[in-house]
Amino acid sequence: MLISFGIAGFWFLVFALSFLHDRRLFRNGIFLVLTLMFAGLGVIFALDSVSGTAARWLVLAIVVAIPVAIVVLAIFLVINGVTMLRREGRRPATLLSLLAGLGIIGLVIFGIAVQQLSWEPFDAVRSILVGVLTYISFLFVCFLAYAFVYSRVRSSRKVDFVVVLGSGLRGSRVPPLLASRLDRAKQVYGRAVRKGRSPMIITSGGQGPDEDVPESHAMASYLIDGGVPADRILREDRSTSTTENLTFSRELMVSRVPAYRCLIVTNNFHAFRAALTARKAKVNGQVVGSPTAAYYWPTATIREFVAILYSHKYINGGICLLITAGAILQHV
Repeated sequence: MLISFGIAGFWFLVFALSFLHDRRLFRNGIFLVLTLMFAGLGVIFALDSVSGTAARWLVLAIVVAIPVAIVVLAIFLVINGVTMLRREGRRPATLLSLLAGLGIIGLVIFGIAVQQLSWEPFDAVRSILVGVLTYISFLFVCFLAYAFVYSRVRSSRKVDFVVVLGSGLRGSRVPPLLASRLDRAKQVYGRAVRKGRSPMIITSGGQGPDEDVPESHAMASYLIDGGVPADRILREDRSTSTTENLTFSRELMVSRVPAYRCLIVTNNFHAFRAALTARKAKVNGQVVGSPTAAYYWPTATIREFVAILYSHKYINGGICLLITAGAILQHV
């Protein structure tokens, strides 16, 4: 018991120091989840010292809850995937939750079939899949846990700029997803004005092939129509990605206030990855999220996680290869 709580305390200290150094780090999520895991073990051991029966029931409940949660998650993702197809159309980005749900169901069926067949090559494949998916699932839990924490830590410091990241237009019209970001930016700007400050708002986004005007121009018009003074808006109209949004916006900020501080606005599902990107782009600012339609959130969250995995493809690929090699050696 004391050992588990001691390890949990160690990981919490590492988490706290890393968080204070820079909250825009994915490893903070790993430290946080390790803290919670060992603290949970400590609770089980503490309960066992009081009542062994209660501790066994708790462990049994956890063991039963895991497969039930997997089945429920698979069904939920399939239903959400169908909803996405109906509302957003058939595009690769809208298929993620459906594919994830079907993938989980397929893996469960494969695992049951392998257990019945008891054929060594299939056992090796199952071991590889279980190992790799356990690793990815652990990272996904870290991502979800820390994204939740990050989104609830408010930055109280004064800012010189509010940067709004673009997300695409429909012709020249601001769609609901982008409108949510702009409305959040207006709230941030309005709160700053009430406190006697007057930050500049940077609308960031270039012109895509299916857009009539640059995103930043349509975004600026939306803000002006909403009551934001035109002279408090800067347009960054060259970017075509989140990295470019932040890089080009940084150039605008540095040219006006070399020691600037900013707040970046995007949708809540995108906030943590935007924070990671801002750190890489050396932007001095934190990220706040705006509301997103509930049906859109699962697919968008999976997409964000996949993008983070890919951004660390070499280390993640290397670990998956080690897991694969270990599984193969076990069956040789």
